[in-house]
Amino acid sequence: MIRSLIFHEDDGIPVHLKSGVGDALLYRGTILFSVVGTFYALYHLGMVSFPKKHNRLMFISIGIN
Repeated sequence: MIRSLIFHEDDGIPVHLKSGVGDALLYRGTILFSVVGTFYALYHLGMVSFPKKHNRLMFISIGIN
């Protein structure tokens, strides 16, 4: 009963952060993981979109035409 009163209290803190430091760390870690993962995916999408040009001499020297 008392725990539910904490969540119903209007103190400007979002419900997902009312349980304390642990909730704040999980929230910030999730946001950080999401942002880093998004930039990582965009970086690799860019790398795949613009492939490196191969040196033709390299293919000739190993016998691939």
